[in-house]
Amino acid sequence: MSTGFAGRVALVTGANRGIGYEVCRQLADQGVVVYLGARDAAKGEAAAAELTAGGGDVRFCAIDVASDPSVAAAARWMDAEAGRLDILVNNAGINFDVQVRTSEADLNTIKETLETNLFGAWRTTMAFLPLLRRSEHPRIVNVSSEVGGFGDTPGSPFGLTKMGGVLPAYAISKTALNALTVKLALDLKESGVLVNAVCPGFTATAPGTAEMGARPVREGAEGIVRAALLSDDGPTGGFFRDGQPLPW
Repeated sequence: MSTGFAGRVALVTGANRGIGYEVCRQLADQGVVVYLGARDAAKGEAAAAELTAGGGDVRFCAIDVASDPSVAAAARWMDAEAGRLDILVNNAGINFDVQVRTSEADLNTIKETLETNLFGAWRTTMAFLPLLRRSEHPRIVNVSSEVGGFGDTPGSPFGLTKMGGVLPAYAISKTALNALTVKLALDLKESGVLVNAVCPGFTATAPGTAEMGARPVREGAEGIVRAALLSDDGPTGGFFRDGQPLPW
């Protein structure tokens, strides 16, 4: 286990499985004290226990990013528990609606998706910002996706135009999350908080996706961890995959 980042404190939302879980593992391997955020207490506590058994310091934090009271309660709890926060990874996300046409979308479902994927990251950032301001190396990482970008990455089948008229809720929520990243980075630049969005790429988080060419979860998580552990002179307001800028 690396100890170069020992003692730093991180919160990863939506982390009881998939990419969030792997981000927790990799941060813990770097010596970070990791709070694994999840809505379901039983699943969150079990996931944290598994990672701790593997040698990391991973603790469960109850948080539903779509709920104002839950996020506020989590921030108060973290204040009492740790007194500060060095790394916030806004990973929680829902509704990869690849079968839905934009012209036929259920707007209630769109609103629900935005409530988690956009407003969830926004409200969590605002609630935890006082704790981040107490850090010497504050970092915010918004887990985004290339499906929300206008940019043309050579060889990639993903993007707002490349995906056609489907995936409205998820894609639009990630476009908005990228915009939020830019605005937060500009707003917080003078206070030393580095804010970046990261696309983990097409990652094998669901059955059958590996056979479709999805990359291992470990690889998808590495870019998120890289952004979480940036040096103080690192970039802010950017959109990255594997440490490389993405057009969006």
